[in-house]
Amino acid sequence: MANNKTLGFVQQRKPQHALPRELYRDDGTYRDDLAQIWHKEWIFAGHTFEVEKAGQYFTLQIGDYPIAIVRGNDGEIRAFHNACRHRGSKVCQSASGKVAKLVCPYHKWTFGLDGKLLYAGNMGEDFNPQDLPLKTAHCAIMNSYIFVCVADEPPAIEPFLEALKPFIEPHKLDNCKVAYESNLIERGNWKLVFENNRECYHCDGSHPELLNSFVENLAVAGVAGDDDPELLAFWDRCESAGLPSRLKMDVNGQFRMTRIPLTERAVSYTMDGKPAVAKRLDKSGLDNIGALLYFYYPSTWNHFLGDHALSFRVLPIGPDETLVTTKWIVHKDAQESIDYDIENLTKVWLATNDQDRALVEGSQAGIQSPSYEPGPYSSVAENGVCQFDDWYCETMERKLTT
Repeated sequence: MANNKTLGFVQQRKPQHALPRELYRDDGTYRDDLAQIWHKEWIFAGHTFEVEKAGQYFTLQIGDYPIAIVRGNDGEIRAFHNACRHRGSKVCQSASGKVAKLVCPYHKWTFGLDGKLLYAGNMGEDFNPQDLPLKTAHCAIMNSYIFVCVADEPPAIEPFLEALKPFIEPHKLDNCKVAYESNLIERGNWKLVFENNRECYHCDGSHPELLNSFVENLAVAGVAGDDDPELLAFWDRCESAGLPSRLKMDVNGQFRMTRIPLTERAVSYTMDGKPAVAKRLDKSGLDNIGALLYFYYPSTWNHFLGDHALSFRVLPIGPDETLVTTKWIVHKDAQESIDYDIENLTKVWLATNDQDRALVEGSQAGIQSPSYEPGPYSSVAENGVCQFDDWYCETMERKLTT
């Protein structure tokens, strides 16, 4: 049954304007966001190299669903609903770990790494363990990226993966590791978090560290077209070296990928613009490949440079609380204190993330006011955030009316 309140809020939105107040704070709308988006779309979970060996796992919470990602003895990576088939206790209670078997801490029901129930004590002669394996969630993998969908019937993810593959394949992420991970809870609605990411209108006044290297390009934001001669020359140079770079967008607006040049003489996200990691990810032979950017709504945006990559994951915790996880990814053979310094590697985005947190929290606090009225978006600097809101409203209206 469609929530007519949420549908009404969505339909109140004016074109090229921010969303109505209730879409950022209403409990019913949050529940509809979970039901229609987070519980039905493909969600970025993490990377294959985080579960490199059999028995390694990590966990995440997708709305109402606790999920465990596990590498099996057969090398396969599976997504399980992290709830024991006995009385529902979480089987994997840590954020990550390595086990020989999956043992529920409550009554020691024991599952294999493939999810099959191996042991359940004191259950009687009529009990058949084959009837109660861990329930699986849908899992899709591309170049180290693990996506999970908890819906009974997931939407097609192949068009996205096929579009993404040629862009990220040259960065050799299957030969990488996580050098550093940050988990930041932002006291703001998940849509505010993604809106903030989709524009750099705020960057001049908020992100001095990032602007040492990052430059928003209006051409790839969809405003100025792709007729910028410097951008076209940059794309040609990168593509000649085997790095797909030209803007590619989903017709429905759910994903976008492109490569952009950085500031003059900057080749990485560092305070001096110099590489943070001695071992490169790509084999293009170019010293400066700029930054490959891609997003996939509702849960991830990403940056790939010559020396490292960053993946960002967004997960809603409540109507006004969001978990943002950032992972700094380096070549698996790179050694800390020899090939990279953690502070130098992470300084720019640790600062930027915290600055964005403050901006999101300030927005959420202001939107709580009954005086809030959605303002117009800049037709020059906020095309990206408007595109996100368009995608959200179109998606919710379609799902709430079918």
